[in-house]
Amino acid sequence: MATLRKIQITFDCAEPERLARFWCEVLGYVPPEPPEGFGTWAAYNDSLPQEKRDAWFACTDPSGVGPRLFFQRVPEGKTAKNRVHLDVRAGTGLVGEERLATLEAERDRLVALGAVCQQVLVADEENESCIVMQDIEGNEFCLD
Repeated sequence: MATLRKIQITFDCAEPERLARFWCEVLGYVPPEPPEGFGTWAAYNDSLPQEKRDAWFACTDPSGVGPRLFFQRVPEGKTAKNRVHLDVRAGTGLVGEERLATLEAERDRLVALGAVCQQVLVADEENESCIVMQDIEGNEFCLD
């Protein structure tokens, strides 16, 4: 019998905390409490050597169902299309005009947070509507 394992999705990025907080807003996730002995993440970061400050951040689904998201600072920037991307299921169970209106409303909310809309794909005979987006560091994701 296979063992079900929890997964973590890791993002390479330039600004881990900023990107993690963006995804908290998108998904309703929460950042972890600062390490023991620190009242804030800023206080924790200030205790580290300069080269280790702001090196990572994480966020989790408060219900415990979704995967943990981990963001790690890397020196290189994004250079190509993501081979793996997140699908944010905002229109689940909806069809037609109602689905597209729901996706467009969510797109507008995320654009206000700094996301970029790349393309709106309207339903046809084979595919449901979806909206291709980029987060604040240019990582692709879809609203579907």
